[in-house]
Amino acid sequence: MSAASRKKSRSDPATEAFAAGLALVKRNPAFAAVGAHFCRQAKCAGTPAGGLAAVDSNGTVHVHPTKRVDPAEWAWTIAHCMLHLGFGHVPAAKDDVREQPDRFDRAARCTVVNRFLLTFPAGRAPDHLPETYPGGDEAQLAARWRRDGIPAGYEHCGTAGEHPDQVLKGWREWNTAVPDWETAFAHALTRSVSAAMDVAGGRRDRTTGERIAQRPWDRALNWFVSSYPLLGGLAAGLTVVADAELARVQDISVAAVSSAAGEIYINPLRTFTDEEWRFILAHEMLHAALRHGERCGARDPLLFNVAADFVVNGWLVEMRVGEMPEGLLYDPDLKDLSVEEVYDRIATDLRRRRRFATLRGKGAGDILGGPLPHPAARPYADLDDFYHRGLAQGFDLHQYGGRGLLPAGLIQEIRALAQPPVPWDARLARWFDEYVPRPEPVRSYARPARRQASTPDIPRAGRYFPSEETPRCTFGVVLDTSGSMNSALLGKALGAIASYADARDVPAARVVFCDAAAYDAGYLPPAEIAGRVRVRGRGGTVLQPGIDLLQRAGDFPPTAPVLVITDGWCDVLRVRREHAFLIPQGGSLPFTPRGPVFRLT
Repeated sequence: MSAASRKKSRSDPATEAFAAGLALVKRNPAFAAVGAHFCRQAKCAGTPAGGLAAVDSNGTVHVHPTKRVDPAEWAWTIAHCMLHLGFGHVPAAKDDVREQPDRFDRAARCTVVNRFLLTFPAGRAPDHLPETYPGGDEAQLAARWRRDGIPAGYEHCGTAGEHPDQVLKGWREWNTAVPDWETAFAHALTRSVSAAMDVAGGRRDRTTGERIAQRPWDRALNWFVSSYPLLGGLAAGLTVVADAELARVQDISVAAVSSAAGEIYINPLRTFTDEEWRFILAHEMLHAALRHGERCGARDPLLFNVAADFVVNGWLVEMRVGEMPEGLLYDPDLKDLSVEEVYDRIATDLRRRRRFATLRGKGAGDILGGPLPHPAARPYADLDDFYHRGLAQGFDLHQYGGRGLLPAGLIQEIRALAQPPVPWDARLARWFDEYVPRPEPVRSYARPARRQASTPDIPRAGRYFPSEETPRCTFGVVLDTSGSMNSALLGKALGAIASYADARDVPAARVVFCDAAAYDAGYLPPAEIAGRVRVRGRGGTVLQPGIDLLQRAGDFPPTAPVLVITDGWCDVLRVRREHAFLIPQGGSLPFTPRGPVFRLT
């Protein structure tokens, strides 16, 4: 065999890599519908000298024949050029002379194509390209960049290097119709996305592609995804578990939800219309998204579940989402009330309590604390971010699309969830700022400044704290030292108090330990509050003697506030001065507090 034959028989790595990249692109039916041609001739005039490929309005992608990149980068390059055809950037026309797009139009069109490829991936983008792209369509970006200039990272973000990757030519065949790549790509993209959504939603088999007969709750769930953006994001992320045996074992009459697992459990033996299934699923989705189970605290779980049912059902009726099945809790007189306000009303009516029934059934709540065991159970995690983000994005889409009015209470809760809660220590700091005065120094020439020695000819007043000013800047701490207190939380609370008192120049705080009796520790510097304080008592919790001790103390200023640190298992307190409570997260007080309550996390 001659040397020329051996050279010809050897495989070309550049050709193999290009063929593999082209095969990756052709697997996507949306790109396959564009119908572009490819030219890899060595002396082709359309081949870019410094790049990988360029596309013209005749539907030909001119590819550099000797460039060597991996198949994934070739796939991205080919998809980029084909999207120029699919987006109508290089439309075919029978004009002999056509005006070429300027550098602003080319940069804007490449930016739009690259941004699309971030959400519709094909291969891997070259490393030198930006990771993010600005918003706006081609016309908006081109107009903005003509006014302000093209940012350096976006001017040459195409596939031809510093040369144009979009070339307009006259149609090559006068006797044939001009192709419409934009319409062909749009139709193929719609079919591709629809097929993917059908597979993801269980409407089409993954292997055969055949349609699967949908169950009514599946149709209801898909309706939210396609037609109701407020809850569409939640519906796409939640899993419906339809298991008759599970429903029987767990006494689920119609439905229940576990926000921790992201699962809605339904009884498939119950028969409802599609409209009623929409109402049922929306009911459970709002329970999970608004975290009704976690907001219960120390309240009666069933009654809080019932209160949440009244509120959620009222919203859904007002929003006209589906049709409410018979027997659910609904009272128009409770409109515009929060879950907590409804709970306070129904908690006093014990006769009505016997008639309350949720979607799970009488005497049982449909808000579950954890996941139920079933064969298809998946590992679950904290889904707070998912629920908050899903509701916030759905609310924005709902408003943008003008899909109707929402109840004021639901809007208020969605906006509250979108804002992260202020940490307890920041709220405690604000309370200190308001009620614990900072010692204010005064200036006096009777006390020379420390810099006086350096300028003996210039008198300088010194700063000092008057003796009558310092005792006023203090506060009292009544500390629950019973055995039920968590030592870790206790240390965290005392550390925060000490650090803030030190930052506020508070010289000392009056500390009283309480369990079965009150132990007066006197005035302690901030460092000793956190470090050298030792818990003395370990009996029951009676805090009122400690409050009375401070209120009767002659050396405790009458305007000084009192901070009570307890786990909530205490007596009913009566504090006749400004005060606040610091309790663990999830704890509650056996009385209605008049001062603010800070919950440690």
